[in-house]
Amino acid sequence: MADNVHFTAIHFPKLLLFNPLGFFSFKSPKLFPVSHARIRLKSTPSSFMASQLQVSESATTEEFDHSSARTIGEHDLLIVGPGVLGRLVAEKWRQEHPGCQIFGQTVTTNHHDELIKLGIDPSLKWTEASHKFPYVIFCAPPYQSEDYPGDLRRAALSCDREGSFLFTSSSAPYDCNDNGECNEDSPVVPIGRSPRTDVLLKAENVVLEFGGCVLRLSALYKDGKGAHAYWLEKGVVDARPDHILNFIHYEDAASLSIAILKKKLKGRIFLGCDNHPLSRQEVMDLVNQSGKFGKKFEKFTSSDGPLGKRLNNSKTRQEIGWEPKYSSFAYFLENL
Repeated sequence: MADNVHFTAIHFPKLLLFNPLGFFSFKSPKLFPVSHARIRLKSTPSSFMASQLQVSESATTEEFDHSSARTIGEHDLLIVGPGVLGRLVAEKWRQEHPGCQIFGQTVTTNHHDELIKLGIDPSLKWTEASHKFPYVIFCAPPYQSEDYPGDLRRAALSCDREGSFLFTSSSAPYDCNDNGECNEDSPVVPIGRSPRTDVLLKAENVVLEFGGCVLRLSALYKDGKGAHAYWLEKGVVDARPDHILNFIHYEDAASLSIAILKKKLKGRIFLGCDNHPLSRQEVMDLVNQSGKFGKKFEKFTSSDGPLGKRLNNSKTRQEIGWEPKYSSFAYFLENL
């Protein structure tokens, strides 16, 4: 390797290392801060490891694109927004596809070390890379974005034409607030009525235009996270107790997402829920009766506000061939 390396402009450390994640690192990092150098690879006929390296000053880390040398395999996965749900998707995907590469696109570098430990290769710019991915799932929430539909458009463009693209949306757009019945084909809130549903529906439309699929998820939860945990911590909540909620465990949302991705369907909308809707009061009664928590929920104090909806995703289950591990919130509590 050293026979074909030329150094200019700076004093270079004695040993250059190339690790499996595609980053360059140096034995003496203090002598060579990466934030002040641009590295360009020019392959030679001999081998990639005998590439010619040219180093120049006055460049930024934004110009250091470790993704350019990637070879994408047939089972590799890009996760845009690898949070709680995205990480579970990664874990289950790797179990089904040992040896695959899993990439994660984030808004900041704050959790990159955690993602690397989980076997997820993180970046701020995966969807701007020149290569395409066979599987792409978008799990990032809208509140972190200044242009949510634009983010979905870029993610869709990162999926190859024959690949599978899935957006995990919310069940909020269904136009029901009287605790009525609702399924995959129920009407949605018209654009212009609600800023919250507008951003989701516009994002969904981008996905569908690109031939991607949408998975509208009900309230996500797991041990220590979800509506029940929040209300339990507060003790007294200013909300009406008869509002109907629908749930899906994070693990089930991940398994359903994977099942849809593997189908490689185009332009479809699916629904994720456990088919056991509960009122807020029923949820917290189950929590109190379970004896699994160190404190008790006290009460809901309001009688005003909209009601909810009773979701049923039997159509999704039949078409995808999927059933949840946690068949209901009550079953989850029993198995804590």
